[in-house]
Amino acid sequence: MRLAGAALNQTPIDWENNLRTICEAIQQAKDAQVELLCLPELCLTGYGCEDLFLHDWLSETALQHLQTVRQCCTDPNMVVCVGVPVRLDGRTYNTACVIRNQQILGFAAKQWLANDGVHYEPRFFTSWKAGNVQEFDFGGETYLIGDLTFEHQGVTFGFEICEDAWRPAQDRPAGRLKARGVQLIVNPSASHFAMSKTDVRYQLVLKASRDYQVTYLYANLLGNEAGRITYDGEILIARNGELLKRNQLLSYKDVDLEFADVDFSQEPPVTEHITPLPTPDEYRELNQALSLALFDYLRKARSKGFVLSLSGGADSCMCAVGVAELVRLGVLELGVEGFMRKAGAYTEDEIRFAVDYQQLPGGPVQEPRKETDAGRVQGASHPGLQTTGNERRTLNQQLTRRLLTCAYQGTVNSSDDTYLSAKELADDTGAVFFSWDIDQEVKGYTGKIEHALGRELSWKTDDLTLQNIQARVRAPSIWMLANVLNCLLITTSNRSEAAVGYCTMDGDTAGSISPIAGVDKAFVKQWLVWAEAELNYPGLHRVNNLQPTAELRPLEDKQTDERDLMPYPLLNRIERLAFYERLSPQQVLARLEGELEDADVEQLKVYVKRFYSLWSRNQWKRERYAPSFHLDDYNLDPRSWLRFPILSGGFAAELGAL
Repeated sequence: MRLAGAALNQTPIDWENNLRTICEAIQQAKDAQVELLCLPELCLTGYGCEDLFLHDWLSETALQHLQTVRQCCTDPNMVVCVGVPVRLDGRTYNTACVIRNQQILGFAAKQWLANDGVHYEPRFFTSWKAGNVQEFDFGGETYLIGDLTFEHQGVTFGFEICEDAWRPAQDRPAGRLKARGVQLIVNPSASHFAMSKTDVRYQLVLKASRDYQVTYLYANLLGNEAGRITYDGEILIARNGELLKRNQLLSYKDVDLEFADVDFSQEPPVTEHITPLPTPDEYRELNQALSLALFDYLRKARSKGFVLSLSGGADSCMCAVGVAELVRLGVLELGVEGFMRKAGAYTEDEIRFAVDYQQLPGGPVQEPRKETDAGRVQGASHPGLQTTGNERRTLNQQLTRRLLTCAYQGTVNSSDDTYLSAKELADDTGAVFFSWDIDQEVKGYTGKIEHALGRELSWKTDDLTLQNIQARVRAPSIWMLANVLNCLLITTSNRSEAAVGYCTMDGDTAGSISPIAGVDKAFVKQWLVWAEAELNYPGLHRVNNLQPTAELRPLEDKQTDERDLMPYPLLNRIERLAFYERLSPQQVLARLEGELEDADVEQLKVYVKRFYSLWSRNQWKRERYAPSFHLDDYNLDPRSWLRFPILSGGFAAELGAL
């Protein structure tokens, strides 16, 4: 039997898009003579519909649209598995609908619900009890729903839907399915991206195929579906511990289909040793995930590009490179015309100009080139696009210029180093670059408050106030630029800053999206060094030789982030021990003492107390951050991973005990 999985880039309740990709995947499978096709979990509605899953109309509308999907399933030799919610008696079930030759064979229901990390499925869904099957009526037809198995061309198959497969062996459906004679387990999933997670998923699928001596077919969602969570679109087909097919992850395509042939009449030996995946390159993984997340957010928000307050520091530089990589990777996979059309931010004239002349308006005009095969841009849909890497880089810079506008907003406390860092990177990526100072605005606000209070503000008595006003004054002008250009404003805070509130609300936190708020500062700095060398961004050289600094105090103060806080690697370690491993302050201190040789215990106590104190008083800031992307194995976003009270005792007793 030819088995296939299709990763789909869906959007919640975007019926037109979701039906289009589903039917396109079915057609691709039909053309490839696929006999069983697995589509991702809840692909008809989108996985991220949240509380809409509690609305009766959503399930009813989905079942109505399912009739359209049925009409696409015209091949009598192919079974199609489609993720769809079914709401019965005030309860919503997460199901996979099985269709053959326009007939619905039944709805397999999810038995275990994800309720950790970024997932809150029990809020929306009810788990199905193993062994139960019932009937329900819709549109004049009666259907079966529940713990079902199916048969196609003599092969018996059943389902584990995403979380079902992540449960301990005694709980997961696979063992019960094997006892019922199932030869194939199909897993439609919505498994979020996190760095190195693909290795865990790979082991999960291959071990299941070995331990239960079955063929295992896995298909995941693809792209930034609903704003915060990105899916890598992984497709895995394994048999008895052997990998038969695995795709390239994080595609820019709407549909990514892979298939493999399995001879169920032959029983191969069980593979005892599972070949490990090569160690994931987390820098490259993050680059691909961040860029795809930005691209999908841009087009699904129907925006015309991004605006960025480019300070010349590590965080804003990483965001700028993310947009440039969005262009490079998108063009590499989709071709120039395909990328520009899918981005939705370019005019028809700009698209024709770029395709015919390899550049956008504003560059030197060239005559169209003759078609050649050698050196053509990979994936290009126009025969005239071709030749050297330098020309390709120039075109990518021109495409980026249309999507990214940056501004350096200096004060008397800004250095030449950060200005040059910002300018050089903007030139390197091709971004539009503005520079202006905000000293007059700062003086205006400071003068108003001094007049109201009847005294001068000074660094000795009003340090934080004078720092904050500089960051806050930058917001109106950069917002205004974003409004004028109809663009998304990027805010640049990282996870380390979010943990301790090292930011100015309505200042450097102002923005539409906060793409790197799930990544710690130490990783940001390491990633930029990698990007300079591996992605060829020489414009990063200057920032990679700077100490992170807010540049809000006078230059002679030589302000740095780590002097204000603590060394970033230590901050990140305390954060992880406290809220990923969920240790108490006393346990965190003990763990640090054991991990750090020749540690100054009293200094460690100071840092631990500082972390917890700053953490506790700054939850209100984390509640107000712009939507952030989930990129690491955890984050601090209260909407997607970590909840904490805005008001609390601040660990006073626990810190006192230190």
